[in-house]
Amino acid sequence: MRKLNLLRKIVLPALMLLGLHAGAAPMVSSPDGNLTLTADVRNGKPQYSLQRGSETVIKPSSLGFVLHDGSFCDCFKLVNVTRDSKDETWEQPWGEVDSVRNNYNELALNLEEKKGLHRKLRIVFRVFNDGIGFRYEFPNQKNMDQFRIMDEVTEFAIPCDAKAWSQPTNGTKYYEALYTCDPISCKDTVSTPMTIEMPGNLFMAIHEANLTDYASLNLTPRSQADGTQVLTAALTPWQNGVKVYAKAPCVTPWRTVTVSDTPGGLITSYIALNLNEPCRFDDVSWIEPGRYVGIWWGMHMKDYTWEQGEKHGATTENTRRYIDFASKHGFKGVLVEGWNYGWDNDWTVNGHEFDFLKPYPDYDLKGLQEYALSKGVRLIAHNETGGAAENYENQLEDAFALYNELGINCVKTGYVNPLLDNRELQHSQYGINHYRKVLETAARHKIMVVNHEPAMPSGLRRTYPNMMAGEGMRGQEYNAWSDDGGNPPYHICILPFTRGLAGPMDFTPGIFNFENKAVPGTHPQTTLAKQLAEYIVIYSPLQMAADMIENYENHPALTFIESCPTNWTKTVVPVAEIGKHVTIARKDRDSENWFIGSVTDETPREISLPLDFLDKDASYKMTVYEDGPGADYKTDPYPLNIRQETVTAQSELKIKLAPGGGSAIRLIKI
Repeated sequence: MRKLNLLRKIVLPALMLLGLHAGAAPMVSSPDGNLTLTADVRNGKPQYSLQRGSETVIKPSSLGFVLHDGSFCDCFKLVNVTRDSKDETWEQPWGEVDSVRNNYNELALNLEEKKGLHRKLRIVFRVFNDGIGFRYEFPNQKNMDQFRIMDEVTEFAIPCDAKAWSQPTNGTKYYEALYTCDPISCKDTVSTPMTIEMPGNLFMAIHEANLTDYASLNLTPRSQADGTQVLTAALTPWQNGVKVYAKAPCVTPWRTVTVSDTPGGLITSYIALNLNEPCRFDDVSWIEPGRYVGIWWGMHMKDYTWEQGEKHGATTENTRRYIDFASKHGFKGVLVEGWNYGWDNDWTVNGHEFDFLKPYPDYDLKGLQEYALSKGVRLIAHNETGGAAENYENQLEDAFALYNELGINCVKTGYVNPLLDNRELQHSQYGINHYRKVLETAARHKIMVVNHEPAMPSGLRRTYPNMMAGEGMRGQEYNAWSDDGGNPPYHICILPFTRGLAGPMDFTPGIFNFENKAVPGTHPQTTLAKQLAEYIVIYSPLQMAADMIENYENHPALTFIESCPTNWTKTVVPVAEIGKHVTIARKDRDSENWFIGSVTDETPREISLPLDFLDKDASYKMTVYEDGPGADYKTDPYPLNIRQETVTAQSELKIKLAPGGGSAIRLIKI
């Protein structure tokens, strides 16, 4: 009897806590106990749900697939459950922070079909203090070898019709639509990351991690009668309708849900990085964050052309000017677009004509790189493909070997064609595998990559830290030629909480001259001070000063760009309201100095900013680049005030932001 009472009082409650008693669904909580995930099989269907304390974050949501031979989502029994946990800290060679803590509890469901082939599936859940990740694993088994995924039926059942920021998948090229804020029920299929604000200071973002040999994730909403909004995975297909060609054993990308009680907590979460594999390189010394200038904005302003002719921009003479400027002002690189054969015809159609080894006659590739190196600068080789992936792959080894031999250690790739090789979508499995081949080939030749018209980043920079930055958003170029006049003022106030959650953004800030002779009326919808603030707010380890160099000469605002690092040891988000304003502070990895960027939408604001993130008992020389009297993104973007004072961790700043304005602050520790 005493043993029976002991069983009732101690053992059974412990089993119930672990979700192992008869009839209980297995559960796993975050290390701090704040998040609890429940996963089980109900009527043959795998499902999961997520709680934050007593709040429901995700209601019971279905999991599984439709394969080429039928359903693989409603036929399972739960064989057993396994658990694991980890708490480690790893160092980043570059990033928003220098070290990342990887701390999670894991629950895995081992499933088997109840009938038929008795095929096996494993679903692994990892619960962090700031969210979850889960993926499917197809183990090696005799009844499953090669197979085709026709649909992934992963669901995220949001308990209310919350407002969300996203961009549409349908009708959008290159992930370059404006993000809109709407109730989930009003949205069509959207790309991820998708950011959601729910009542009770609950912010969440849905995305994916470690996108490898798979199709990109999109989400399609469906409203239920009780107000629940179910987001279902919509993978980018091959042209024949297949979503993924697979062969067991294999795993899917991780599906991620970041959870925070503040918008800034989404930015400072590193779940996606933790769900990627550790760095594959023993030597990362050749990977160099920094700033660069480029022969690029002049093309958009119609002062130069990509193709050959009287106004050809990528000439030896012009490039030497940019190299001299870069050397004088401390920039590490010079990007040159239009240097190689292939630009003379309609390169968006004839991408197969690009030659990535053969420069135009007026561009001395070897001589210019030698000149750049003598000045402490390197060329950045621009590789536009026009979407001709096969043509690019056929030249990759030879081109990257040449660049490495010359000492060129960075390429910027481009894919201005929604169809790769005129047949497959960029974000399909076909495209994902192409982008990976480029990245891996570049790594073998010690070359960094900045990818335009990319796959949406998914944290692969942990595994391949030569993947420096990407586009995948409406960047600065839309301020040169878009028919809506340029990116609206709220755009920069949304990007850090949406596209920025996926990875570093090559937005190319730093326009000083707002006049546009090519498309009058189209220009940056910002003040000059906001262009400076973007260097902090928009994160990238490689930051471009995008304007033509003649617009920088003798300009006092250039001193901020010259001093601004691109590699950080700490990042904090003191105040933010998605789509309205955001202030981000970052500490330089190579000094004790801090930099702060603050931006607003079209509404002028005064932000109160405590400096309690600074070192205690220390003083800082603060230089503020702020909107001057009368500054307004519509009427006069140029007024800029530069002032200095001494501050400490006990100080509180009053940051005044003009309409469409910003503030860039440098704090040098005394």
